[in-house]
Amino acid sequence: MLTLIKETTIVTGNEQREILYNAGIAIQDTEIVGIGPSDDLEREFSSSTVIQGRGKVIFPGLINCHTHLQATADRGILEDFSFPTTLGFPTTGRGLLSPDERKIFALLASIEAIKSGTTTLLEISENIHEYAHSLNSTGLRLLLAENINDIETAGSHPVFSESKRDDALRRASDLIESWHNKSDGRIKGFVAPHAPETVSPELLRASKDLAEKHNVGYTIHLSQSYKEIMAVKETRGVLPTHYLFANEFLGDRLVVAHCRYLNNSEIALLGEAKVNISHNSAIGARRGAAAPISELSSSGCTIGMGTDNMAEDMVAVMRAGLFHERVRLNSETHPQPEDVLQWATFGGAMALGISDDVGSLEIGKKADFFMIDSRRAHLVPTLRIVSSFVHNGSAGDITDVMIDGKWVMRDSSLTTIDEMTVISNAEKIGHRVWNKLVNDHPNVHFPIKLPPTTL
Repeated sequence: MLTLIKETTIVTGNEQREILYNAGIAIQDTEIVGIGPSDDLEREFSSSTVIQGRGKVIFPGLINCHTHLQATADRGILEDFSFPTTLGFPTTGRGLLSPDERKIFALLASIEAIKSGTTTLLEISENIHEYAHSLNSTGLRLLLAENINDIETAGSHPVFSESKRDDALRRASDLIESWHNKSDGRIKGFVAPHAPETVSPELLRASKDLAEKHNVGYTIHLSQSYKEIMAVKETRGVLPTHYLFANEFLGDRLVVAHCRYLNNSEIALLGEAKVNISHNSAIGARRGAAAPISELSSSGCTIGMGTDNMAEDMVAVMRAGLFHERVRLNSETHPQPEDVLQWATFGGAMALGISDDVGSLEIGKKADFFMIDSRRAHLVPTLRIVSSFVHNGSAGDITDVMIDGKWVMRDSSLTTIDEMTVISNAEKIGHRVWNKLVNDHPNVHFPIKLPPTTL
């Protein structure tokens, strides 16, 4: 099918950061086949289905380099109790979900992702096979990574298990073999050893080997908490980044998430290895911690962005990234909104190894983009639309989302998910699991009065 969107504004996200006015974009099947002056494209693609784009702005789809979709079950609670959580429960609401309920929360998170302009995400979790088919049905571009570790007993003398390591690698390999390059390449595999304090040197090396065997990327949490840093220093005698370096884990296919407490030597190691960063700015702000993003970029790292836990709104992530870095640097001008948009689009595509296909709007790339209605009071005048959207826009401005040449949201309505049914089910499940958790542990102090489950 040939589609032409005409008389619109296009933020290309290309190397020159071009913005095209009174422009058109032509899509044939899954790819962009034309982009440029609207009149020229109307003549060239005269047989196309034409969509009027006046008053709209088209952006490259946002790319989420680090998320845990099931964590939406803990929304509204865990944001405010530190990491690791200071609540005394043995698990969270997410930990009580059944396989069918996990599907519901995967879809709930996907709704938020699509409606905030996300077209690609890297999902990191356990037992992804339970809900991978549901995720596939959303139309999202997916990178799926089984979250693995081999720690048996934590503490000052942690015990690592060979049998647990073997099982973890099997699960990771099975997921890749089942899903890599499925749905005409829209789904990819990834490898995700959890974190430096929960992964042995043997699993670090085996994880990188597994990624190389399948020609996929790999990812890990890094410098996420003081607890992680102290645990690695106590058991390995070095900082977390040095531990990864000593085990030859660093590389240009690696995506490290968080990086909140790095010192200069760690930044240098990551830059020299061309490691990719998932800047999870919104959750970082909630935790009161700021990653040294400008220094990481200057050192040679590629910067992408991610949501991490409890939320999937990448528009909010962009704004948090802009504000957080300006506050950290005490700068009124750095970074610029265009920088942050690049992190959330082409930077993310580079980090995930898919920049030949997505991350910018150019001929030959996949048709992954979102459209906003720019005729909103908080966006007008549209003198500098990227700045206006990053500073003042919201997911509510997004009206349409296309992924792989297919509309997954049209005129603010999702086309692949029954939104209200998912929301209704997730609301009931969320109340049930958290009330059960609290009621089953009456001796745990919980400073929140939960509403009745009959709402």
